[in-house]
Amino acid sequence: MLEPGDSAPAITLRDHRDEAFTVDPAAARYTVVYFYPRADTPGCTAEACGFRDEWDAFEDADVAVVGISDDPVDDLEPFAEKHDLPFALLSDPDGEIASAYDSYGEKQMFGNTFDGVFRNTYVLDDEGTIVLAYEGVSPEDHATEILGDIASLDD
Repeated sequence: MLEPGDSAPAITLRDHRDEAFTVDPAAARYTVVYFYPRADTPGCTAEACGFRDEWDAFEDADVAVVGISDDPVDDLEPFAEKHDLPFALLSDPDGEIASAYDSYGEKQMFGNTFDGVFRNTYVLDDEGTIVLAYEGVSPEDHATEILGDIASLDD
C-alpha cells in the first residue's frame, strides 16, 4: 500500500466515454483516486453513488474524483449513465495502474483465485503527493469519510 508522503504514479487511461484521460493533480486542490472491483455490483454502486451524492461538497472543496477498475470501457459507460455519475471512470484492463498503486493482485471468491482490483482509495494533493490512503475500504459512507478527512487536513 502506498503511504502518505509518497509520490502518486502518473495515470493516463481510457475513460467511460472511451477517450484518453490523464489525472492532473494540479487541476484541483485535492484529487481522490479510488479503485473498485467491478462496475454495477452492489458495493461498487454504493461507493460510486456516495461520491455522486456528495458531489456538491467535493466541488465546493475543490476536490476532483476519479474511479478506476479493470472493467472494459464498454462496461463503464452504462454504469456511469445509469447512476448519473458526474466524475470520470477509468478502464485499467490489465491492472497496470492499479498495480502501481498497490491495488491489484490475487483475490479469492467462492473458492476461485483470480487477479483483480482491491478497494483502495488515495487522496493526492495538487503536487501529486499522496496525503491520505485507505486500504480495503467499506463502500458505504466512504465519500463522507474522505470529505471529513480532507477538512481535517486543512485545520
